[in-house]
Amino acid sequence: MNLNKTYKKLKSKALILRQKTLLMFVKKQEAHLGGSFSMIEILLGLFHVIDVRRDKFILSKSHASFPLCILLKDYGFKPKIKTHLEIDKKNGIHCTTGSLGHGLPIATGMAFANKLKKNKKKIYVLMSDGECQEGTTWESLLIAAKHKLNNLFIIVDYNKVQALSHLKDGLPLENLEKKIKSFNLDCINVKNGHSFISIIKALKKKAHKIKPRVIIFNTIKGKGVKEFENDPVWHARKLQSPELKIAKKRLNLK
Repeated sequence: MNLNKTYKKLKSKALILRQKTLLMFVKKQEAHLGGSFSMIEILLGLFHVIDVRRDKFILSKSHASFPLCILLKDYGFKPKIKTHLEIDKKNGIHCTTGSLGHGLPIATGMAFANKLKKNKKKIYVLMSDGECQEGTTWESLLIAAKHKLNNLFIIVDYNKVQALSHLKDGLPLENLEKKIKSFNLDCINVKNGHSFISIIKALKKKAHKIKPRVIIFNTIKGKGVKEFENDPVWHARKLQSPELKIAKKRLNLK
């Protein structure tokens, strides 16, 4: 399959995954729509590139777990669809996550263990930008750099909106790329975190010889429903009937 066909197919899958996620929110009477929709393209790009049965993937921002669980089912896994994930290795859930800031320390430990065992399998972790306000995040980056964990790939969904405010109004993360590089990690800053061309290019880049890699994907919270985009209220809000009609219209659902 040529690249243009691949990107077109992934774009179609992104719409379908947003549709399925929205309908699951309605079914479960839950909704972390904003952070779920901001990472749809990242998830699909990641699963397109990695071997999900060999390498390990941790969703640290597990309040946005619905699209992951739906996607895992497409790959033959059978995870329980719930907001905060509990470990279920046989179904692609490699650790329990809930409170933000836990996924990266666990992923760092896994990567370190693989290094010690000379296991060449890679560890991927997807974090929220809000988690970059957590002390455990920066401790883990220091440890990963010290032990040269170039088998660790840290992905940041940088949508710049958190639970109650925009990031700049809470605890700003200016010059995030510069901060990360100052901790002696390799860092790629992707301007359009919804472009499959950019996502796949970043994910396929050869691992650094000694440094762990951080990939910052600049995204839009609530991507796909224009009326909900970049609005903190959609971090965790149940859809009311008029809002559901808007979302369905934007996502071509009847």
